[in-house]
Amino acid sequence: MTHPFHPLAGQEFDLISRKRNWGEDRVFIVGQGGLTTSMPATWTDVDPPDPYVVVSAGRTAFRIQDLLALAGLLDSLQSRLPKEV
Repeated sequence: MTHPFHPLAGQEFDLISRKRNWGEDRVFIVGQGGLTTSMPATWTDVDPPDPYVVVSAGRTAFRIQDLLALAGLLDSLQSRLPKEV
């Protein structure tokens, strides 16, 4: 569990499976007392960290592809504005 505010943060659990459930990517684990539970995969270290996030070391909140997508969205919205006279 890697989510910093979760009460089980820092604990390790046995992974049962991973699948899309309730509209999100979730992991199913053997929890406390042997009970099966699930949580969002993003709350765990089931995926390796994003290399961009690792290299930036917290110095930036945006990835290049996200900024390019934002620029494209802004361009398309600007083209819908009425032309100035």
